[in-house]
Amino acid sequence: MADAVKQALDAVHASLDNNNAGIDAAIAALKLAVEGAGQKIVTMDKTRLPNNSRPGRKMLQTYFKKRGVLVEFAE
Repeated sequence: MADAVKQALDAVHASLDNNNAGIDAAIAALKLAVEGAGQKIVTMDKTRLPNNSRPGRKMLQTYFKKRGVLVEFAE
């Protein structure tokens, strides 16, 4: 994973941990980093999610997809 993508993903996790403060800006930065790295999908560590239930993960995927970022979860 490129450093820019990793940093943007860390910013997303920090936002999620902080009651979603600044989440849209973090997702926009992640989208730019992913496109810059030539990737199409971001792999997130589901253990770092504040709501690691299946419905929570699906809601997160939908929210990110609406903003142009495809998310999958590492096992």
